[in-house]
Formats: sequence, C-alpha cells, structure tokens
Amino acid sequence: MEITGVEAFAVNVPLVDLEDGGIAPYVTNHNELTDMDRILVRVDTDEGISGWGEMRVFLSPEATISVLEDGIAPMVEGHSPFETESLRRLLFIEYTNVDLFFTPIELACWDIVGKSLEKPVYELLGGWTAPDSASRKHRNHVTEYDSAGKVEFAYCLGILPPEESRVKAAQALDEGYSVLKTKAGRDWKQDVARIEAMHDEVDGELEFRLDPNQGWTLDQAVRVGAMLSDAGIYLQYMEQPIRVDSHTSLARLRERIDQPIGPNEDTYIPHNLRGLIEAGAVDVAVLDMTPLGGIAGLRQAASIAEDAGLPYTHHCAFDLGVRTAAILHAVYGIPGFSLPPDTVYYGWEDDVIEDPFVIEDGSMTVPDAPGLGVEIDRDKLDAYRI
Repeated sequence: MEITGVEAFAVNVPLVDLEDGGIAPYVTNHNELTDMDRILVRVDTDEGISGWGEMRVFLSPEATISVLEDGIAPMVEGHSPFETESLRRLLFIEYTNVDLFFTPIELACWDIVGKSLEKPVYELLGGWTAPDSASRKHRNHVTEYDSAGKVEFAYCLGILPPEESRVKAAQALDEGYSVLKTKAGRDWKQDVARIEAMHDEVDGELEFRLDPNQGWTLDQAVRVGAMLSDAGIYLQYMEQPIRVDSHTSLARLRERIDQPIGPNEDTYIPHNLRGLIEAGAVDVAVLDMTPLGGIAGLRQAASIAEDAGLPYTHHCAFDLGVRTAAILHAVYGIPGFSLPPDTVYYGWEDDVIEDPFVIEDGSMTVPDAPGLGVEIDRDKLDAYRI
C-alpha cells in the first residue's frame, strides 16, 4: 500500500458563549478566543483506503495548507502508511522543529492502518482489551470498561474573575469532572484569588491545574506557589509557569515551592524532556502529540517520562473530533498515562465528524471501530470551511 495524495482543509468553528454555558471568550495569557481555526488532513492510498488527521493553524490557514500540500505531501507520497515511525524523520531542518507538520499525516496513517487491519488504533498500540485487566486500571487513567473503555478528562477554563470562576467550578463538579485547569498569567495575584475562590466553592472536591503559559517571572511563580500552600491548596500541577528553556530557574522554583511543576511548552522542543529530567525541573510531563510528530513521537516521549518515574498526561489545543479521537486512542493504548488529559471539547458549537463525542461524568468513550473510529461529515466540513 502506498500514499498517493494529501489534501488539507481549513475550518473555523465557533465556541459556545459563557452565558450559554460554554467557555467563550476563552482568555489566556496570549489571546482571547471566540472561535478557532483548525486544519483537517486527508491522506489517500492506492488501495482506496483514506485516513484523516488534524492540527492547528500556524501563521495562517493558507500558509499551513501550503506547507502540508506543497512541502510535506511530495515527501510522503510513495511511502507506505505503515511507516508511522519514520515519517517525521523524513525532513530535518536544524533551525526549527518541523515534526508538527508531519503529525496530521501520521495520524491519518494510523487511521488507514487500523482500517486496513480492521483494528482500532488503541489495539495497534498494545492497549488492553480484557475488561477485568486490573493492571490497566492502575497504569492508565481509565475510568470504566465497556467495548473499548472510557477516559477521564480535565475541564479547562479561560481566565475569568474569581466570582465567575466559582460558577464554572461548580458546573464542572456537577458535570462529573474531578480536575479543573484554568488559564493564568495576566495578573499573578488574581490567579491566586481565582484558585482560592474555586477551591472554596467546591469545598476542596476538585483538583486544580494552573497554566500561565510562561506568563510569570520566577519571583511571581514562587509567590503563587507559596500563597496557595499557605491557603492549604496543593495543585495537581503548575503548568509551564515560566518561559521555556529556563531549566535551571525551573529547577530552583521546584526546590522552593510545594506545588508540582508540569512543563508543557518545554516538552514541545526535541530532547527538552530529557534535559528537564536531568536538571531536576519536572514533576509531571504535560505532553502533546502534535509537536512530537504524532502518536509514535508521543509514545517515545511517554517512554522517556516513564523511565524517569514521572507521571504524564496529554495537553489539549482546541481539538475537534479527529484529534480528540487520536488522543483517546493514544492515552488508552500507550501505558502510563496516569493523569486525565485536558479537553475543551464541550466548548465547541459543533464538530466536523459524523458522530460527535459525548462527555458523560467528565469522560469520553474510546472509539472501537477500525482506525481512529470517526468519519468526517462532508457537509459540515464544507459549512465551516475557510
């Protein structure tokens, strides 16, 4: 079987407004979102089997599509979709990480391989299928068994005033979530007040993640950690509190506060995870398959974290159904994901797959159909296409 073509589609999908129970505007240290651009990628083969992948937009939809169709497609055409380990290694540019542009193609290849073998991707990754597998329960954050299993997710929230955050924390708890992640980084004192307000609202029944997206300086991060400890609040982790590539400062921060440190953007850079471990600068690895080059790259990073005895989880980036399916298969099929991955899937007005995922008690069910187990709704793809 050979890859014969790659086609990319840019879509823009709105987010549900906060006043309607959603998350928009979703405010971070860097931006404010009411909708999101995404890229869907279809990979075709000479045997008539096609697969789908997904990634975010970089620079512009046109630029991203050009890189994929004009730059990456000619490299992968003629290769077998079974070459999931080697695709991201087809190109090396010493000045930047280009693995992310291979990711949607690699995800589509996993989809094709699963369809060809009539197996869901999680089985190809070695995921357990026995419903009484006690060892799986302990090694991955799987909350329930059925035909494929359910994976628990963490509820994600943008920056809101403390009193509005209280309402969302209560909503998350009512909807069955056990972990809430909030963005931060614009005002460190307000970041502390927001966590304190939500912790008080749910009477300590939620765990929290605090993500300033590199928005604090070292002294601010120290104060945030110390003030939360003084209030008796211990985060599940503090995500990427200071700028990337500051491993020595991150290690000093880790020594000075009682809050676990979870680098995220730092793990996007090749070899940084090993550097963080060697520097003593990480408690939790917050991984993401897109900058890692896909599921195979994610599996490699997970192995590095597991060898170091670190817990790890998966990041979200406003994922539509294709990448959400890939995340579900990956965290279910790769051993060791012991913390719930992030999601904002509940925040979309719509999706471009035929059967959108349903979140029940903070969990989603892993598809058990061949491949990624989702199909694109072409009418919706056309409706949201940029």
